[in-house]
Amino acid sequence: MEKIATILIAAHCLADFFLQPKKMARNKRHPIMLILHGVIHAAATWLLLQSWSCREAPLSVFALHTIIDFIKQRYGEESVTTFIADQTAHLFSLILLASFLSHGAQGIVFSGTGYQLFTGFAGFIATVRGSGFLIALITRELTSKNNLKLDGLQNGGVLIGQLERGLIFLLFLTGQPESIGFLIAAKSILRFEESKKLKQAEYILVGTLLSFAAAIAISSATLWAMRL
Repeated sequence: MEKIATILIAAHCLADFFLQPKKMARNKRHPIMLILHGVIHAAATWLLLQSWSCREAPLSVFALHTIIDFIKQRYGEESVTTFIADQTAHLFSLILLASFLSHGAQGIVFSGTGYQLFTGFAGFIATVRGSGFLIALITRELTSKNNLKLDGLQNGGVLIGQLERGLIFLLFLTGQPESIGFLIAAKSILRFEESKKLKQAEYILVGTLLSFAAAIAISSATLWAMRL
């Protein structure tokens, strides 16, 4: 059951954070975009699960994902709360579906190839890009509420966050998580001047801790899943 759940979640991460362009994410209130997004999730599930005769899995993923996204688009504005609620609903539905597929009449057992590759790549995407959406929402609320005006490269903070989370994931993958301390020290030195201003210092600290915590948590979960 654990491997089935991992594959379903891996397909979800790839379809939501890697195969969903910005145009689709912005226009999911349009029925065609919403349905197309659901089809991508169903296709990713079918390809990664590799149970070619099993129609229940992709059809269930299509229905569940489309319904959850429809509710989010219809009744929720983009915010930290809606993002967390949306992703929690998706993950919970996939775990329930994995239990049904594993213990139901069909008794699906993942026996395909590339399990570790799929899991590792999906974990990398979730670490670098998936968590970035939540962090961006949190930091956006901080800048809005505190009237912060941040100078710098356009999307510079986003790229820095993605790079640091990618490095943390690779350090975990290569068995060197203790080296994360060097990343923290290097970032502290590079942003020393900005940290002299209280508001900016707190903003940088919150963003850094969120980014590192998300990367460590998802990287650890990915390594655990790869060993199943």
